[in-house]
This record gives sequence, C-alpha cells and structure tokens, in this order.
Amino acid sequence: MAVIGKDILQAKNHLNAGELVAIPTETVYGLAGNALNSIAVASIFETKNRPSFDPLIIHVSSIDAAKKYVLDFPEILQKLAINLWPGPLTLLLPRKPIVPDLVTSGLERVALRVPDHPLTRELLERLDYPLAAPSANPFGYISPTTPHHVDAQLGNKIPYILDGGACRVGIESTIVGIENDEVVIYRLGGAEIQEIENIVGKVLIKSHSTSNPQAPGLLESHYAPRKPFLLCTLNEIIPEWLAKNKNFAVLSLSSHFPELSESQQIRLSPSGNLREAAANLFAAMRKLDEGEAEIILSELMPDVGLGKSINDRLKRAAAKESIK
Repeated sequence: MAVIGKDILQAKNHLNAGELVAIPTETVYGLAGNALNSIAVASIFETKNRPSFDPLIIHVSSIDAAKKYVLDFPEILQKLAINLWPGPLTLLLPRKPIVPDLVTSGLERVALRVPDHPLTRELLERLDYPLAAPSANPFGYISPTTPHHVDAQLGNKIPYILDGGACRVGIESTIVGIENDEVVIYRLGGAEIQEIENIVGKVLIKSHSTSNPQAPGLLESHYAPRKPFLLCTLNEIIPEWLAKNKNFAVLSLSSHFPELSESQQIRLSPSGNLREAAANLFAAMRKLDEGEAEIILSELMPDVGLGKSINDRLKRAAAKESIK
C-alpha cells in the first residue's frame, strides 16, 4: 500500500519524478501529477480508469500563478478569485498552449483553482508547475475525504499520500465560467450560489449531466457506490421494504428511524446543518457501501444553499437506478 505521511518534500520528489501522489484539499483528496507533463497526466487517467474525454482541474498556489496558464482572465472572474480563492471554486478560463490537450480533453478552456489546504498550498508553492488533480478514487466511485479512503482504493497504484486529515468541505468545488458575457455555473459544489451572486450578481446555472462534458465532473453517472443507490421518500418506502424483508440501509439528512438498527442508517447532520451534511456525505456513502445492506436508500436534501450541491451528487450517484 502507499506510504501515508506529512512530508511535503517526499511528495515533491515523487511528483518531480513524474509519479502521482494523493493530496489533501478542503473539498476531497486529489490524485495529483504534473499538469504540464503529458505522461504524468496520462497516468492519472490510467490509474483512475477515467475516460479521456472528461477534463481535469489543475491546482495552483495563487491568482498570479493561475495567470501563467491562461490567455485571458476576465475581470468579473478575477473578482470571484479575489474573494473566494483559496477555496472550493474552480474557474474555466481560456488556456495557453503550454497546457496539454489531454488536461482539457481538447477543449479551449482550462479549469483552475487554488485549494484551501495548508499542506497542499505549501507543496504547490515549492513546485514550478501546476498539479492536475481529479478526485483520488477509481472513476465514478465515491470521492475520498480521508487519506485512508485513498489508500483503500488506490494505495497499490501510487507511492505516497500526503496526509492532511479529513476534508473540511467534503464535496467538490463549484465550477464557474463565462458564456456570452454571462457568468455560468457548470457544476454545483462547495462554493454556494448565493455567495457567488453576492460578488458578481445573477448567474446562469447549467449544471446538467452529459456524455460530452465541457467541464470536469459533469458525467451523468458519477460519485456512485458500487451497491444500488436509490433516491426516494424514505417515510413511504421504509415500511414497504421492511414488509418485504429487503436488506437495505438508509441515508438521511437528520431523520432517525427507530424501526431500523443503528448500523442500518446514517444521519448526515442530526441538527439538519447542510454544511455538516456536505462534509459527511461521501464518508457516509462509503460506510454504507461497505456494510451488509444490499441496497442504499437516500432522500434529497432541502434545495437551498449547499443542499443544491449535495442533491447534485446524490442524483449522479443514483443515475443508473430506479425504485422497483
């Protein structure tokens, strides 16, 4: 398995050698490689078994560092960067030729962000290249939020995991760009719509599933457990499935179901706090996926604030399933 540690120099040495390491961010752990090295980028796709038409996010240490890789940085997006970087915000910007086609899946815009984690920020400041870093998990599976999640999934494929503890935000970044002079949200995530609109005004939301994504993380089926994952109205389905003796587990925001065992249910936030729910989402999905239940039932969250981003992940996780 991979070595897990806090040695930034060791992580840097692996990266300089063209190898991949897992890095912590405030959102999820990333599988990182030199974004300017096409062979290292190809290794990311191979290690994750990720389709090459799904573009990657590259991570930089600052706004000035981001400007090295883009042809233009519109003022309105710079306002977002000034206010929300470092943080769970990714910006789509026209790329310079120095960014390999493989990073952007041949698209003319590159996805960039400054992660809000001290270990990874320090690592980036010590490198003379940015890091391409999608989530450090097999493609389509639940994103990792602890170093041990990464080790369980990819530990036999990478040499080092930089240990930054549990991720604070717990869901991926919000992706924002410009179309026809209008600010567009392509993927809902850790930066809330309201805080973005407080900075730039009304935005257009185009966060939809597609088989030909224009930004990372937009494939229809994604973030999914290996077990069937169904969205439903829990109060209606649980009595019916208990009567049928189905072997299931439940993921809810705050509801407790006394008719179920404690091992059969997880509450993302007993107090109904959506930030706490977002931080706990992927770890909870993973725990239920590793449990004894054959099927996982979940409810949608209140469609406000980070609830919108959580619901986006839940819908993608359930994309292949339907209630039977």
